[in-house]
Amino acid sequence: MKKNEAAPKGSKTKILLVDDDNDFITINKTVLEKAGFAVSVAYNGEEGLKKAQNERPNLIVLDVMMTHQTEGFNVSREIRNNAETKEIPLIMVSSVNDTVPWKFEPDETWLPVDSFIEKPISPERLLDEIRKRVKD
Repeated sequence: MKKNEAAPKGSKTKILLVDDDNDFITINKTVLEKAGFAVSVAYNGEEGLKKAQNERPNLIVLDVMMTHQTEGFNVSREIRNNAETKEIPLIMVSSVNDTVPWKFEPDETWLPVDSFIEKPISPERLLDEIRKRVKD
């Protein structure tokens, strides 16, 4: 599906959550499913890449610090460099800016995401951000 393209009639908009924080996954999966989304989860970048390619979600929510400090940055570039996944909207959600002396913001080459949101983030704010990026 192209960016902001609505899901076919009768199917749910698919969201892929990629984060190693079980609480973040559990809370946000519950809220998103209650809002009518189909939610898939991955607990590291490798699993997230495989699911992005195989499931073709309508949007991906991606953490930065998982197996290693910069894993999400690498995953975002791999998603954008793959013809099959490059159009999937990416929302990066992380507390990485609290751990380093500089601030990260989206750009086309190094951090090719649609938005970068600081953790902690309320499930309601994440839901609002997702709704801005996809038509459900």
